[in-house]
Amino acid sequence: MKKIITLLIFATLLSCDENNQNIEDTNNLLIGNWTHLTYDDEETTFSRVNSLPENKYGVSFKTNGDYLEKSSGFCGTPPLSFYNINGSYELKEGLININLNNYSFGWRIISLTKTTLVVKRELTQQEIEHRELMDLYNEFFNLSVSVSCTDSKDWSFVGYGAKACGGFQGYIAYSKNIDVVSFLDKIKTYTEAEKEFNVKWGIVSDCSLIPQPTSVICNNGYPVLEY
Repeated sequence: MKKIITLLIFATLLSCDENNQNIEDTNNLLIGNWTHLTYDDEETTFSRVNSLPENKYGVSFKTNGDYLEKSSGFCGTPPLSFYNINGSYELKEGLININLNNYSFGWRIISLTKTTLVVKRELTQQEIEHRELMDLYNEFFNLSVSVSCTDSKDWSFVGYGAKACGGFQGYIAYSKNIDVVSFLDKIKTYTEAEKEFNVKWGIVSDCSLIPQPTSVICNNGYPVLEY
């Protein structure tokens, strides 16, 4: 009987030691490794583990602000190949802001215990401003496709946007029968806004120059840029 009690006590102590190994910082339960995702509507639940599995999605938060994500990317076709993505994070008022190179996103903590982390996707300021930038883009893009292309003589093109390294993001065709002044003003507004966005958020890009078209032709009612 004493042997059984001793074994039970030892097993209990061993179990406690194993659980304690998972908690790297008792003052900040976010620190550690998280995987075994489950989804419930907009919420994602992680489970704490000692180390990230080799072939499963997981994330790791370090005390020095480093963030590691083990991912297979956007491709979901087996066999999946997982790799590490390094970044940084900041925890402020229950919001985890995660930065991965030029991309950032936010997780709002719904619940955090020693064993589980429940988060909900939340837009970061960078994402909010990027959506505003896309709204500006849609304004001039919708104008450019508002007229059917039937005669190429009625069409021209213009450069738009600003790559972080310099130069246009691309060129867009437009009809001379639309409100050209308003259209070009929208192009200018978008281009200046993208320049400011790139500087503010430290966006990087390649330094290759986008080739300039030579003309516009009409194809089945749509304008096509020729180079």
